[in-house]
Amino acid sequence: MNGAMDIGAVALRAQQRALDTIANNVANVNTPTYKRVDTTFSEVMGRQIQPVSQTALLAAQEMLPAGGVRFSPQEMLFQQGEIRTTGNRLDLAIDGAGFIELLGPDGQLLLWRGGRLKLLEDGMLASDSGHALRANIVVPDDATNLTITAEGVVKADLPETKGAELGQIALVRVATEGDVERLDRGLYRPADDARLIDARPGEDGAGLFAQERVENSNVQLTEEMVDLLTVQRAFAASAQIVQAADQLAGITNSLKR
Repeated sequence: MNGAMDIGAVALRAQQRALDTIANNVANVNTPTYKRVDTTFSEVMGRQIQPVSQTALLAAQEMLPAGGVRFSPQEMLFQQGEIRTTGNRLDLAIDGAGFIELLGPDGQLLLWRGGRLKLLEDGMLASDSGHALRANIVVPDDATNLTITAEGVVKADLPETKGAELGQIALVRVATEGDVERLDRGLYRPADDARLIDARPGEDGAGLFAQERVENSNVQLTEEMVDLLTVQRAFAASAQIVQAADQLAGITNSLKR
């Protein structure tokens, strides 16, 4: 392919990846705690080889592409999503920065932005994905009126004690937000070299807990639709570049001496 086709093909691939990213954001607009991924493009300049002499210039046959564009997906944007009231005592949101630590398979550490809590068979408080909280909070079978304060203190009414403290949920912050990988069901996995900072809710830059509430996705549908239209126009323009290059090649091949 000539240089124009090379540049057009590179642009088409980059814009296709951008479309996939935007489509994923839109598909998760109603997914609790989902964090959108932004799309950016960076220009790629083709290197021009400077011949060492005029003879080398005349003898040079290879023509490098003039440049192109590269799709550069940014890390997840951890802006706060809207906090929505549900009225369910087992719903828990984090109003501000921070993650709840969970125990994954084989004891691996997972991070969670909150959502629907559940009780495991042994009474352990866990996320809706079935991963127990690292705080190891056990709720007795006869406990009622489960309450989680803004500071993360878990209380419940027991037959012999009203408002008994069962434990406390702590928060951690990630020094570099790019050091977390998104998993399914609202879970995140920190990188091996990620630096986690213990923080008390409401202190050290961490948020507060909000019971009976859920954090919505931070995807703004109107912004995503505008980005979608922009990328679609760019995709069509890049396709026209390839088409024009093909037409010029056809004209060249049809020339007769």
